[in-house]
Amino acid sequence: MSSAPTPDEIARDATWLVHALDPAAGVARLVAMNRDSYRAASFLDDRLMQQPVDAQIVPWPDVEAAVDNSLREDARWIFHIGHVGSTLISRLLGEIEGVLAIREPRILRDIALCPAEVRQSYLKPLPTLMSRTFSDNETACVKATSFASEIASDLVPMGERALFMFATPRNYIASILAGENSVKELHALASYRAGRLAGRGIELPPPRNDADRAAAGWACEMTTLEAAAGAMTDRRIRWADFDRILRNATVELAHITDFFGFNADPGRLEAVAQGPLMQRYSKDPNYEYSPRLRGDLIAQELRLQGRDIEGGLAMLRSASEKSPLLARALARAED
Repeated sequence: MSSAPTPDEIARDATWLVHALDPAAGVARLVAMNRDSYRAASFLDDRLMQQPVDAQIVPWPDVEAAVDNSLREDARWIFHIGHVGSTLISRLLGEIEGVLAIREPRILRDIALCPAEVRQSYLKPLPTLMSRTFSDNETACVKATSFASEIASDLVPMGERALFMFATPRNYIASILAGENSVKELHALASYRAGRLAGRGIELPPPRNDADRAAAGWACEMTTLEAAAGAMTDRRIRWADFDRILRNATVELAHITDFFGFNADPGRLEAVAQGPLMQRYSKDPNYEYSPRLRGDLIAQELRLQGRDIEGGLAMLRSASEKSPLLARALARAED
């Protein structure tokens, strides 16, 4: 174990991930990382702490002292609605030379969940902290947790780039219903999402079934991205439908790397897009999960629960008559 890093050591490179924040105590947890540990970690949230790590608690003012106007703020960002392949895209981009992929650092969620008046005290250093790499010829690509979409406009500086990932509501609902853990998550987040929807003036009827809950989840997360886009007109945003990416992975990955300004050799892009990562479950590469399997599971749920899914879609269309934001989301994600 090392000692707590100084502000200069925090600023120097990406070695000290600013992992978590305790706003009540005004301290942050920093975790020592290297390129290999960033590459291996599916998520940089509390699951990172399930293995031996060098973690240090430092006062937040020490973290702030590491940031000044001379440091870069050029991280690329991936925001998403959850369960739409953002981890896969982050892993694929992380295989390209010069890209440091950073997946779901917990601090983004910690700050997003703070009350607005508390949040403002901690936001300013984040674009710089998330842009640190190990060399000048690397660029950070941060895949945020879906909670962080609420603060996307605070994280992406003017002129910088963000990828917004989604799926059509039909495919999203079916994919959620196909997974035992995703259904459990659906129930756990239902009241939180209902509150966020209400905050945007969107009122949905009480859910009749899990398809309705999944439809509400899509509406919550997708309108969050739409609201963020509306607040980010001075930044560059690319929208990406995950299932469209899967249908032509090499071409779509090339579009994303070009958008982000990554220097990727076409041969390397094809090798990455057609390689083993496309056949594994990105959250845990020990498990197989291919584009074909995703398609089969969606088709299965459309067959088994098609009536409920269509009911959820009808609920969204009805609610969109009173919500321009939801109407915009549905128009963007038309089948």
